[in-house]
Amino acid sequence: MPLTADRNTPMKDGEIIPVALAAGAKVYAGGIAVANATGYGAPGSVATTLTYLGRFEEQVDNSAGIDGAKSALVRRGKAFKFKNEAADLVTQASLGKVCYIVDDETVALTDGVGTRSAAGVVVGIDSDGVWVQ
Repeated sequence: MPLTADRNTPMKDGEIIPVALAAGAKVYAGGIAVANATGYGAPGSVATTLTYLGRFEEQVDNSAGIDGAKSALVRRGKAFKFKNEAADLVTQASLGKVCYIVDDETVALTDGVGTRSAAGVVVGIDSDGVWVQ
């Protein structure tokens, strides 16, 4: 039903969010953060069922835990510089286009013949990495 009066709608910043980790996940500060197919946080890896979230802000070890036993903070909404996959280089022609997750610190130009999930959009390329938002 539509509003008929003012509403005090709850809000949160959304720049840094806690993400419940997948069973067996160990994440490192600065690593590519993804949600797996069931919505739990994990380090970036080659898989087609991952959703790019941003960058882990802390190291958390849930390697002995079940899904959701531990959470890690993830920073979103910023551009992060990740390594560029030498065998599948992101180039200047990729500016404004999606790149793909190789592992928790590396992105590539292509989806690896349907084996990689999308990271964010390329917003810059430096000699030592790719800026991904």
